[in-house]
Amino acid sequence: MIILKPGKVTLPELEQIYRSDVGVRLDPAMEGAIQHSAARVAQIVAGDAAVYGINTGFGKLASVRIPTEDVATLQRNLILSHCCGVGEALARPVVRLIMALKLISLGRGASGVRYDIIRLIEGMLACDVIPVIPGQGSVGASGDLAPLAHMVAVMIGEGEAVMLGQRMPARQALQLAGLKPVVLAAKEGLALINGTQVSTALALAGLFGAHRALQTTLISGALTTDAIMGSTAPLHDEIHQLRGHRGQIDTARSLSRLLATSEIRQSHLENDPRVQDPYCIRCQPQVAGAALDLIRQVAATLCTEANAVTDNPLLLSDNTVVSGGNFHAEPVAFAADILALAIAEIGSIAQRRIALMVDPALSFGLPAFLVAAPGLNSGMMIAEVTSAALMSENKQMTHPASVDSTPTSANQEDHVSMACHGARRLLKMLDNLNAILGIEIMAATQGIEFRAPLATSPELLKVTRQVRKQVAPLTTDRYMATDIANAAQMVASGAIIGALGSDGLLPPLAGGN
Repeated sequence: MIILKPGKVTLPELEQIYRSDVGVRLDPAMEGAIQHSAARVAQIVAGDAAVYGINTGFGKLASVRIPTEDVATLQRNLILSHCCGVGEALARPVVRLIMALKLISLGRGASGVRYDIIRLIEGMLACDVIPVIPGQGSVGASGDLAPLAHMVAVMIGEGEAVMLGQRMPARQALQLAGLKPVVLAAKEGLALINGTQVSTALALAGLFGAHRALQTTLISGALTTDAIMGSTAPLHDEIHQLRGHRGQIDTARSLSRLLATSEIRQSHLENDPRVQDPYCIRCQPQVAGAALDLIRQVAATLCTEANAVTDNPLLLSDNTVVSGGNFHAEPVAFAADILALAIAEIGSIAQRRIALMVDPALSFGLPAFLVAAPGLNSGMMIAEVTSAALMSENKQMTHPASVDSTPTSANQEDHVSMACHGARRLLKMLDNLNAILGIEIMAATQGIEFRAPLATSPELLKVTRQVRKQVAPLTTDRYMATDIANAAQMVASGAIIGALGSDGLLPPLAGGN
């Protein structure tokens, strides 16, 4: 069970929520602050002053005063009218993360919701009642309105949910779970759909996948270095200390440790006719290290955003209610764009390493396309082509979403972040990257086996043995799509990283000094 402490929730906790079925609850110590803000909303409803989001219309309709007897209807209408999402439903791990992020935001006690709202979200998570949320429809301001409305619709007994793997009407799912739909009070609908939780959850999913891919590319790059009998001289620590970038230093150390005891490397330390390796081998720390620095920068931004209050208006500590713009997801949009660059570049240099291995003019003695009897067999010829196609596709998806604002809501919301689809594309990019890295690992394992009786390092041997549990050696041409899918899945699941079986070899998400 993870107890969420708003303002102090960590990235490891969020990753555990995303990757597992761990239980999630809000810190009970937050109940007092939440109830206090709800009581303040009730006072406003009972009074005469018009306060946006509590007893007025929304957006361009903010000047329309709503009678007290219609406040509950206003909130219900808000949710139903905003359920305008389209496209494929978001994956269950992402939706669980969205719900946890909403608990954190509401838990700060600045949103004016009753504790009943908290209990219902906790109950839905505990009973695996997962709202069906279409992935498209948010522009990242004024919050992720449409997708969050689909989440809240389930809470009021509308829309659809998935419970224990079965899709069904929301009211049926709540009934099976022993939960009751909530009747929204003043401001609660707005507090629930205003905010960046969908964009942030998708960006966090991209972050966790990008860091796993970054760690994996150090393994795949080390394997390739040994497969082509590359030099480890460019990994000398002082080279990277002289430049000073933390990510470069950390990735060079990881590569050096992975290759340190390789018999293959020892075999050509002297009398190697080559002076320098191509950049895709020699500059691995510079490229992967720069990507790691970006990933760590994004991690800091998203950890802050995950702990933020992002609805509007907010009930401040002096009991005033103030309209602001925390729902604008520009920080998340920038973070997603930065992650897209890192993901594309990790794949770009990995693809060049694949191309290096299959080319007999460059691979230092490996057979063409990494197969015996080339010509009769095409070997990994088209696997390399597939990696090139995926690399190019990822490059095309790196166009920044954050610069593509368009006015909405009758020009009331005249600058928006586009964070939601900027973050959502990261998951497709990661699918592509995982396949590229899977192909590289297949190729490098094949290349290393051609170096027998020389062996790679004990650490990398663990990886090649893991690979061979899923992908047999390529002795003659065969149907390879299944092999690539299995290799990509090993990358995505963390099985390649897990094969090392030891800590300290790969750089963590948080950087040191």
